[in-house]
This record gives sequence, structure tokens and C-alpha cells, in this order.
Amino acid sequence: MTEKPIALVTGGAQGIGHACAEALANDGFRIILADINARVGDAAKKLGRDADAFVCDMGDPAQVSAMFDRIETDHGPVSALVNNAGISEPGDFLDYDIATFQKVIGVNLTGAFAALQRAARMMIDAGIEGAIVNMSSINAQVAIPAIPAYCASKGGVMQLTKAAALALAPHNVRVNSVGPGSIDTAMMAAVNASPDAMKTIMSRTPLKRVGTPGEIADVVAFLISGKASYITGETIYVDGG
Repeated sequence: MTEKPIALVTGGAQGIGHACAEALANDGFRIILADINARVGDAAKKLGRDADAFVCDMGDPAQVSAMFDRIETDHGPVSALVNNAGISEPGDFLDYDIATFQKVIGVNLTGAFAALQRAARMMIDAGIEGAIVNMSSINAQVAIPAIPAYCASKGGVMQLTKAAALALAPHNVRVNSVGPGSIDTAMMAAVNASPDAMKTIMSRTPLKRVGTPGEIADVVAFLISGKASYITGETIYVDGG
């Protein structure tokens, strides 16, 4: 019996991350979840007996490094990475403080780079033709002044994806990203509660609805799969038009 390939999903305790984990588990991957939320272990149990979980702050490079050390020791190299962990801290642009800006960049961009680099090294050392999907956002293209750090971080993820794809193509490791639009997650809850905010979003969304985590997960699973074997360096926006 062939051993299942391993997929690591960061930010996997809930929302888009957990939906991605479920989709990849259905595709035959053994899942490892990483999340700052201590309930990530319960989320892993829902995926079956061979899933594992690590509590990890993706904004702390030392924690990211220690997690990968444990994964390599306990499970071996990963074949797929979904770089999904992310945060957003809204605030007035002129009063937005540097510490908050750096915190968001630290998780969304620096953390994504740290995980991508380490996963890629694992894949190359093991001779695995792996696949990495980073989570960008429609805000990489459409800026909102109240979330400057989030917009900057997701634009950075889009460019990081291109740079990594070029660097890793000679090793047959593919790197793509997905840019969600308005998706029904905890991060979207405040917007859902505001009729005016929802009206604004629907006015620029041709399909006139918010998306679901499962709709993002379907695209992520496609990009990880062999059906996307000739796709690298791309960002696919899943935003209702």
C-alpha cells in the first residue's frame, strides 16, 4: 500500500483553511494543520485518525522553523503546502501605527515566505514534485484604505508567488496563489453585519453574493492536483466577477 502524500495547511483550524484541508483529505492527502488557535487539534480530529496538528504563530519565524523540524521528524517531507494563515487589522490610514503594520506583514507575508521556503527545501531534498498554493486576496488588486497592511501583504504574496515559481520551476515544484473575494468567514462577519457595507460589496460583485470557503478550497485543490501540472506562477481570483 502506497503511503499517502502529506499536505500542510496553515490557518487550518477554521474557515477557508479547514475547507482546503477537507478537500485535500478527500483527494487522498494526509493532512497536517497549523494554526495559532489552540483548537486546531479538534479541527484535525474531524479529518480522521491520520491527521495531525500544530499550534504555531506564523508571525514568529522561530515557531515556524520548530514546527517544520517536528513535521520532518514525525512525518517526513510534505508534498503540498497551503499557505493560508492570515490576519487583518483595520484602522485609519493616517493613524495606522507601524507595530500593527509589521504584525500583519509578519503573519501574511513573512510567515508565508518562511513556510514556503522550508516546504520547498523539503520537497527538493526528497525529490518530490510538489505544489504550493499561497493565499493572496482580491485586495492585492483592489485597495481599501482602512486595511493598508493587509492590502500590502497580499500584493506581496502575489509577487512572492511569481518569484518562488521562477526559482522552483527547475526543481519541478509549482507555486500558485488564490485571491479570494468576499467569502463567508469569521473575518467577513463584521461586513456581513453591516447592510451598508454589504450593499457596497454587492454593487461590485456581478454574481451578487458572497462566496463560500468550499469554493476557494475547490480551486486550491485543483492547483495542488496533477490537473494543474502546467500551471505555475499564477494568481487565480475567486471573487464573483
